[in-house]
Amino acid sequence: MGTVNWLIVVGYLTYVVVDGVRRAKGTKEIEGYFLANRSLPWWAVGLSVMATQLSAVTMIGTTGQGATDGIRFVQFYFGLPLAMVILGVTLVPFLHGARVFTAYEYLERRFDPKTRSLTAFLFLVLRALSCGTILAAPAVVFSAIFHWSLPVSVAVIGIPTVIYTMIGGVQAVTWADVKQMVVIVGALVAVVVVLLVKMPVHPGEALHVAGAAGRLKAFDFSFTLKEPYTFWSGILGGTFLMLSYFGTDQSQVQRYLTARSVDEARSSLLMSAYWKIPLQALILLVGVLVFVFYQFKAPPLLFNPAQEARVEAVRGADYAALQERYASAFGDREAAARALAAATDPQTKATAEDAFKAREAEVGRIRNDALDMVTQVTGESSKDVNYIMPRFVLDQLPIGLAGLFIAAVMAAAMSSIAAELNSLSTVSVIDLYRRWIRPEASDHHFLTVSKIATGVWGLLACFVATYAARLGSLIEVVNLFGSFFYGSLLGVFLLAMIKGARPVGAFWGLIAGMTAVGAVAHFAPEVTFLWYNVVGVVVVVGVGMALSWMVPRQTVRS
Repeated sequence: MGTVNWLIVVGYLTYVVVDGVRRAKGTKEIEGYFLANRSLPWWAVGLSVMATQLSAVTMIGTTGQGATDGIRFVQFYFGLPLAMVILGVTLVPFLHGARVFTAYEYLERRFDPKTRSLTAFLFLVLRALSCGTILAAPAVVFSAIFHWSLPVSVAVIGIPTVIYTMIGGVQAVTWADVKQMVVIVGALVAVVVVLLVKMPVHPGEALHVAGAAGRLKAFDFSFTLKEPYTFWSGILGGTFLMLSYFGTDQSQVQRYLTARSVDEARSSLLMSAYWKIPLQALILLVGVLVFVFYQFKAPPLLFNPAQEARVEAVRGADYAALQERYASAFGDREAAARALAAATDPQTKATAEDAFKAREAEVGRIRNDALDMVTQVTGESSKDVNYIMPRFVLDQLPIGLAGLFIAAVMAAAMSSIAAELNSLSTVSVIDLYRRWIRPEASDHHFLTVSKIATGVWGLLACFVATYAARLGSLIEVVNLFGSFFYGSLLGVFLLAMIKGARPVGAFWGLIAGMTAVGAVAHFAPEVTFLWYNVVGVVVVVGVGMALSWMVPRQTVRS
């Protein structure tokens, strides 16, 4: 990357770690370590809520999603504003006013220990999988830069992050998130400027090319369970997912439990409601502009350099022939893209658009042939969407900006992983260890156990990360993991707010909800994952209330 870029990366990461350790002072008690003594300002909490989502997965996976699939992924977030308003008047006052450490601690007060422990266990499984996926994103960058194996790349970013998290605490994590947001937005704006400067056509013409390729379709009003990103899946399935994520996932609940008051906790969530969709649209637009840039500048046939090297070593002649076809097809597509950009009258534009689509389809077929060759040679998934942005950054960004972007990716990963590990440790210690194994002990003892738990979860996340990067778009993988769990978890919290719901209904309703989601995923694979959240909520509430009415009150309590 060059000396200047490395100085930027190392300098920024050193600053983040040193500042995180410095802010660890005052965390000698578990309330300080887990909740920053409930003293953080709303704007810092709000930025932390957003930064926990804006991980390296977003920087790499979402930009890659924009390059390959356009901006329609933004529909995924259409339910966010509604979800934040609902949470502000329901779960936030409940949980913040209850003075709990975790969301699941509240469920024991409302229902029973079994329900609390089961929800805590499901969260631990979900968040461990997601944390590994978040860690996989910077590992992809390292793998592309240094040609290291994925496990080595995971260790390089994962081990320092685990150490930093063990020392820090939620206060260190929150203030790291604030700095992360500044760097991420700055890096994204810098990339957009570079793309517009280096683009051989005007911005309006570039967007016209993107539109002809279907990359600017932001709304799909078709009502179908088979399409993952539509207006209705975003509004309905997305609302349930966001309610679950921000209302029942400890990694998010813990953010607003650190706020000074209920009103400040609400304000922190509303910040995300106002700014998340525009920011997500910007990130997707970066990917779209990368796609347009590669209409005029030949991209690699395979974006994953490690897989490309293995294909060349095993099937060099076949791959060389494919590259010749690719070079010819790219030349034709470039000419078609320039003709489309230069077209002025409607008839000429329509003709040029048809020609461009035909050339784009031919390039796509050759790319698919190359990806199939990867699968045949390596036996691995050939999806390389997560490598598109790293290759662009390393090949095209000028000195300094490449370092800024890599620093943003690594800082995003570190702060997001730190937040995830901190919440995993909190639930492990508060909901399981202190509840069932060691109810009475000093804060010093619980702090020691918390740091050990952080290390164990960190090692597990490193293990998961070595596989997650091969599963396709990382942003989709994270949300797929979440959708298996979130709807059922949300259903339990909705039952907690219904006066007639009883413990037996909450416990067995949760089991029924998870079973129903698993059945839909297995027997109806055409139903996309966003609808799993709706299935989970409906089944948990329906079964839970039915059991609450059917079972005599005196036999309910365990």
